[in-house]
Amino acid sequence: MEKNTHAGQAIVDSLALHGVNRVFAVPGESYLAVLDGLHGADIETIVCRQEGGATYMAEAHGKFTGEPGVAMVTRGPGAANAYVAIHAAWQDATPMVLFVGLIPVADRMRESFQEFDPNAWFGTQAKRVFVLDEASRASEVVAEAFFAAKSGRPGPVVVGLPEDVITHEFVGDLHPVITVAEGAVSSAELELITTALSGAEKPVIFVGGQRWTPAAAAAVTAFAEANGIPVVQDWRASDRIPFHSGVFVGALGYGRTGDTAQIFAEADVLLAIGAVPTDVPTDGYTLRQSPQATNILVNIDSSLRGRSGAVTAHILASPVAFADAVKDLRLGKAAHWDSWRAAGRAAQAAFSTLPDLAALPATREGTGHMSAVISELVRRLPQDAVYSFGAGNHCAWAQRYLPTNVFPSQLSMRNGSMGYSVPAAVAASLQSPERLAVAIAGDGEFLMNGQEFATAVQHGAAMLIIVMDNGQYGTIRDHQEHHFPGRVSGTQLTNPDFAAFARAFGGHGETVTSDDHAAIAVERSLKAVQDQRIPAIIHVITDPQIALP
Repeated sequence: MEKNTHAGQAIVDSLALHGVNRVFAVPGESYLAVLDGLHGADIETIVCRQEGGATYMAEAHGKFTGEPGVAMVTRGPGAANAYVAIHAAWQDATPMVLFVGLIPVADRMRESFQEFDPNAWFGTQAKRVFVLDEASRASEVVAEAFFAAKSGRPGPVVVGLPEDVITHEFVGDLHPVITVAEGAVSSAELELITTALSGAEKPVIFVGGQRWTPAAAAAVTAFAEANGIPVVQDWRASDRIPFHSGVFVGALGYGRTGDTAQIFAEADVLLAIGAVPTDVPTDGYTLRQSPQATNILVNIDSSLRGRSGAVTAHILASPVAFADAVKDLRLGKAAHWDSWRAAGRAAQAAFSTLPDLAALPATREGTGHMSAVISELVRRLPQDAVYSFGAGNHCAWAQRYLPTNVFPSQLSMRNGSMGYSVPAAVAASLQSPERLAVAIAGDGEFLMNGQEFATAVQHGAAMLIIVMDNGQYGTIRDHQEHHFPGRVSGTQLTNPDFAAFARAFGGHGETVTSDDHAAIAVERSLKAVQDQRIPAIIHVITDPQIALP
């Protein structure tokens, strides 16, 4: 259909063509024509309070749906605030598209107001950087941006929008969606996998990365369970195989158990699906680095970016393509691997069992155990709850105890970026309001983007946030005590009343200062979230001397 309108409208129409149902934005005068295009569109504009929060929401949307999350920010300071999520999406291989308003074309290279070079800023941390210099190419650039964000190893794409160009007339057809290839497993490659696994004494499947779907996760789970092959999951990607599956033997990375690391290292055949043995799962390039190791990597990234160790075979296929190829593959050796699998499963089951609170060390007066709150929460969780968390010691409870039984159900930062938990929970609640969204945050982590609680209230996102308040940047304090014992410096915090913070924004707030408060605080907060449809915060004041579960 012929269009005769400005380029900002063509961008919005193209987003709709790509199935975008919401964008996360902090408005700016540099992209007013796009905001005009969104007026009356069937795309919800989520008005955020800071660009870091908006772009984290877009990144979380990309993880949660597999489709690029879309953020819109203004030039200069706005783009700078957005950079953190671009870096996170780059390292986590998350599809997202960031639209950045720019100065008018005529003002370039004159040190004009908020001028910056998009390629210089984002070129090393984005898959592609586009600058729209011709209004006639507006729809084409959107299509190319979405293709780049989704194809191969997913990642972030930045689109610069000069404020004058997007007001120019757009004439022509919208560019069609560009299909993304899933790759394939050839008959020879399927035979290679079959032969390697059939001859193995200690096989392991290693899963993670992007390009998964609920159907692919279910099919890979069925393949592993039918064949009795233990599965190790990548760090903060622990939702590809159900938490309670008999083949799930733990996750790698920070907070992993020695048993999981040993299984990963000792396996005589490793079949990696979506994941690659990068820095964190290999304990800083120390696990499974032998040139003689048998590692079959199933990955749609032709460059295998981030991998380490031997590559016996690289099969260029997404988890979707792989799942289709092996759905009927039965090796007939499940019983042979019983003891290998059972030992790993028993260790993981013991590790993820909620603690006996009576056996925990006593806390100072006026503080409670984080484990008490998590225990009360787990007893009340629906099967399909979705969890978000950022970075810090508080993540240990989320990774260890929260049951990820469906895909997707874990949204986190594999690059250790803080401030993610609240925006991610907002994005998940907006996308799937029928599911309970739970954010686990530390006191330092929460206040990096806690203002997006206002966004949740404004746009009807209802999530439960548990804030662990130990009055410090706990992870750094732990490192400090290890390297410079007794010399605390630069890690202590003075915090507000987080429950009052929630109420001030129109949400529900609870404070836990002893284990006796945990049950009623969780019960009332869940009622607020699930029945009243308002966000809630449980402020858990903990003893700073008790760092981890």
